[in-house]
Amino acid sequence: MIDPYAPLPRPRSDLAQPPDAPQTRSGALSVLQGRMLLQVTPARVGYLRTQLDASRSGLVLCGKNALRQARKLRGQDQFSGPLLVDPAVYESRAASEEEPFPHASEDTFAFDDPLTVSLAEQRAVGVTAPMTPTGYIQAEDSEALKAAAQRVAELDDVVFAVPVDVGWLREEDAVRQLIACLRLVKGPKAIMLGGQMDPLARHAKAVGHLRQVIEEVPGAALLRTDLAAFGALAAGAAFTAFGAGSRLRHIVAPGEKAKTSKGFSTSPHVLFPELMDFFLGKTLADRFAAAPAPVCGCAACGGQWALDAFAKNAGERPARAAAHNVAVLMGWLRTLTATAPGLARQKWWHERCCAAVEQYPLVNAQLRQPDAFKVPQQLKRWALAAPVSAPDGAKGQTKAEDHRRS
Repeated sequence: MIDPYAPLPRPRSDLAQPPDAPQTRSGALSVLQGRMLLQVTPARVGYLRTQLDASRSGLVLCGKNALRQARKLRGQDQFSGPLLVDPAVYESRAASEEEPFPHASEDTFAFDDPLTVSLAEQRAVGVTAPMTPTGYIQAEDSEALKAAAQRVAELDDVVFAVPVDVGWLREEDAVRQLIACLRLVKGPKAIMLGGQMDPLARHAKAVGHLRQVIEEVPGAALLRTDLAAFGALAAGAAFTAFGAGSRLRHIVAPGEKAKTSKGFSTSPHVLFPELMDFFLGKTLADRFAAAPAPVCGCAACGGQWALDAFAKNAGERPARAAAHNVAVLMGWLRTLTATAPGLARQKWWHERCCAAVEQYPLVNAQLRQPDAFKVPQQLKRWALAAPVSAPDGAKGQTKAEDHRRS
């Protein structure tokens, strides 16, 4: 039995590269290009930093005390990698044509401009580039989106946060409106999708339309997301940010109560690499109770931890689970960025999704539990979204379709 209280693993030497040199203001935005950042709350930064790939990743701080943590990282901790602060006003306030950047709280003076104040606060703590405090943009509220875009179009060295309801990706007309508004802004556009649980699983065309937005909007990025971070990078996104926690992988519209998985508070979420999905540690322990669980060879686990070792939130298990998740993601990121941009990357992502879909029945057969693990809807849709010019695209699409029907 693996000792669950063994010391936390040290990062592998090839992951501990010297951090990027501090960027000058004029080059602040270019350093984000091609990276997959981690979107994280200040309290969890310590779990993840040792596994970050300094040359390919970075941090997006989100939540209470994000500005304070950013100041500490830049000062006391001497973190010189890419660093963003997401004001996350969209969690509590919706955008409107009159107020695309609403006041985050009632304590703010009414005569203060929320956009100006937020950008100044972020610059003061040393972010790579400030993000706009955009309110939540309801489905097809083109007036609010256009008002926000027109204001940001006048600014330089700013990341335009675009927290939109996934309903924008439902129909072609809405997608065209979204693309037209985003193209008003020359700088990076950080799209974040709103919807319960898995927004991209809600509409049949959402994945394809997201890829269309990424391909047609220069500087489009995808933040606060899940495995779609890789799909977006493969499609040519300027950069992405993977949420280090289920709450930070999508947005819940203001006023709605977030839906969560049963048992969420009892064990951490653990990434099952072969299945390309997160499962509660307790779920993995239950599924593999009568069979050997896969032993993980990622940089954090080092072949010493099995995937059923995270059944509780006790001791160092949450920290180890977080380190495991990030180490696996960084490994995938290195493979993706080592692949030539364009069609080759799209094929890599598509083939990886198809392979994961095919693993589900194999793992279930091994466990003699036909319904032990079910293919996530979003993963099915990425597997169906074969690159148009891939010679075996039709074959891959047929295989994924067969799995969907089954």
